[in-house]
Amino acid sequence: MYDWAVSVYSLVITSSIFPIYFASVVINSQGGDMVKFLGFNIKNSVLYSYSLTFTFLLIAFISPILTAIADYSGRRKAFMQFFCLLGGLACCTLYFFDTNSISLGILMFILAGIGYSGSFVFYNSYLPEIATEDQLDRVSAKGFSLGYIGSVILLIFNLLMLMKPQYFGGISNGMACKLSFLSVGIWWMIFAQYTFYYLPKDVGKKEREKGWLLNGFKELQKVYHQVLKMRKLKYFLLSFFFYNMGVQTVMYVATIFAEKELHLPSSNLITTVLILQLIAIPGAILASKLSSKIGNIPTIMAEILIWIGICVSAYFVTNGNEFYLLASVVGLVMGGIQSISRSTYSKLIPKHSNDNASFFSFYEVSDKLSLVAGTFFYGLIESITGSARNSVLALGICFIIGLILLIRLQKISMQPA
Repeated sequence: MYDWAVSVYSLVITSSIFPIYFASVVINSQGGDMVKFLGFNIKNSVLYSYSLTFTFLLIAFISPILTAIADYSGRRKAFMQFFCLLGGLACCTLYFFDTNSISLGILMFILAGIGYSGSFVFYNSYLPEIATEDQLDRVSAKGFSLGYIGSVILLIFNLLMLMKPQYFGGISNGMACKLSFLSVGIWWMIFAQYTFYYLPKDVGKKEREKGWLLNGFKELQKVYHQVLKMRKLKYFLLSFFFYNMGVQTVMYVATIFAEKELHLPSSNLITTVLILQLIAIPGAILASKLSSKIGNIPTIMAEILIWIGICVSAYFVTNGNEFYLLASVVGLVMGGIQSISRSTYSKLIPKHSNDNASFFSFYEVSDKLSLVAGTFFYGLIESITGSARNSVLALGICFIIGLILLIRLQKISMQPA
């Protein structure tokens, strides 16, 4: 249910309504896209990109430290609740974001991203504790499916405010966007309470109240050395870094690619986002069923092969119909590879570990750093070649590297203990 609660942030704030609103209000007095921020003149699209990058880098830096402290002190649920509240309130505060309060908007956008990522790492760490190993894939897939369903429901409501303002007292588009941000924060915080009510309580270590900060760092060091000694975990994290670089980048740039290369209107881009979310639901379920038959690693390898095909196909896409067909395939493997990756990692960490949050912090670091690297790689290729098609094609290399590492992991798994 926390997937249901939190996924509205990634769909409404990160992927659809907020980026469009951001571009419309972060403008100068002449209506241009060059604005002054912290004493620097910067293009609004670059400012948006830098804000995302800063958020991801910050959470990648602090999450291992915070999770280690949470593991040692037995306050994992409290940490998760804090980040949930931080993100939810930040989304609500975006209601006050307009041209006259750009700094406030950027700050709340960053805090919302920190709240989302910060709470998610603690949430993920509960997976191996609330499900037996044979149920990990199914439970992870169910979580992602609920997340896609919940976020689509709220997005449709928010789009209704934008497209049929007469149903809401004739509100302006700007007010509809602000109410959308407010609805995300309220939805997130309210539905999260179901999760917090049912999640098991943590058990701290001895003398948890004494020296919890210093011992938290020691906890992180201990888990780090454990990760270094676990060959399967190392190979999976490295593989995940590369193929996730491709997955996350494609998800983030799909609508931008369609706008730049195919010149599709904004309404069609929102349709694309909905297609991705809806088809991701059966995609996650199918991946779970496939993994029960052939295993997790072969399932991820099969999905990576499809992702490579997507990157090659995107290079040759010429019209909207072809793009929608390709977006449908993206949605199918998007939900599957995300849910199976999470459950696979759960199976690789030590059983009955008291350091699950710390172990999952390394998963979160790989996730966020791969996104930073992927979006930078995408932009670099486009700036050098002048075409986003070349960037998408080049992302295929990330998937190929991830596939090679998974093949190596599969060989290690087949070796006798």
